[in-house]
Amino acid sequence: MRFVTAGESHGPALIAVVSDVPAGVEVSEEKLNADLARRQGGYGRGGRQKIEKDRVTVLSGLRFGNTLGTPIALEVVNDDHVHWTDRMPPFGQRPDDLTRETHPRPGHADLVGMLKNDTDDARDILERSSARETTARVAAGGIAKAVLACFGCEVTSFVTRIGPVALPPDDSFLSPDFKPNVEAIEASTCRCPSEETTKLMEQAIDAAGIAGLSLGGEFTVAATGLTPGLGTFVSGPERLTSRLGAAVFSIPAIKGVEFGMGFDACKRPGSQVHDPIVYSTAAGYSRISNNAGGLEGGMTSGAPLIVHAGMKPIPTMRTPLATVDTDTHEPVEASKERSDVCAVPAAAVVAEAEVACVLADAYLDKFGHDTISDTLEAWRAYCARIASA
Repeated sequence: MRFVTAGESHGPALIAVVSDVPAGVEVSEEKLNADLARRQGGYGRGGRQKIEKDRVTVLSGLRFGNTLGTPIALEVVNDDHVHWTDRMPPFGQRPDDLTRETHPRPGHADLVGMLKNDTDDARDILERSSARETTARVAAGGIAKAVLACFGCEVTSFVTRIGPVALPPDDSFLSPDFKPNVEAIEASTCRCPSEETTKLMEQAIDAAGIAGLSLGGEFTVAATGLTPGLGTFVSGPERLTSRLGAAVFSIPAIKGVEFGMGFDACKRPGSQVHDPIVYSTAAGYSRISNNAGGLEGGMTSGAPLIVHAGMKPIPTMRTPLATVDTDTHEPVEASKERSDVCAVPAAAVVAEAEVACVLADAYLDKFGHDTISDTLEAWRAYCARIASA
């Protein structure tokens, strides 16, 4: 199962095409749109979210709410495009009086993209490198979540830090029985399960907004109900650890990814890091802890998958940094696109989608992807075999 996206931030629409999805998977339009709404939410979002009302239109691949086994094309219209038709037309000559973006933002793709693609207008770069593109990823992730639901797997996320404010130290997520408190997470404006920490995060975002600054942070993605043995130990690039890391790193502004105990494991002896294996006739093989975060040797262990990621502050700020005009080479202030103060809660939702797509592909790679009924039959046989091992 793969997906590809197309579209620019202020173009007509964003598109995702999802391929190799089995026939017969039930997909909920309501859930697809709910995830899009969650991506738009979060304390500290900017004015663009007040303009856009993201909803998905399915152009192909579904009939009566079920997948057909053919490529699924998903469209999310950019409502703001009506204000950009003179600056983003697909055809015609560029007007001589067109206002170009020549003040590249530090920390963004603007300058390097201009040099790479030999353009004198950063808009040729920033329209695609905008985080707005992740809307299409979330739409694709909704299809992946529908596939995972067939196997009893759920993927969710929560924010653990915004700027200087973090959840109090807690290693409960390293338990093999860990389940995120989804109700508390979704009730929080910052998608943080602690009401007290949420209030402190809001205060930090307010202070940054007043100062014209932006804030980054950290979040965790958790996948529960996973089957052991997804992925491979044979090839480095195909290890699930490699694929999940690459998927989360593909999100704009992500600067670090950890699994389970993460870098804390580097500070401890092996006796405090690796998860002891136990066996019972009722449960079969299991672990008494989950410091590995649900991955061993590039494969799922059956424990919850725990992915922790760090996001840098958004490069666009109301108090801009110094840059250089690419026409004159003179010092200027960086451009100020309409922007968020903080988008960590949104990035967590995007990471859910990325993780879901990798996991769904891992299931289908192991158990087949022609039709979900055959896939589930192979999965049940596998589960029965390893349960009696």
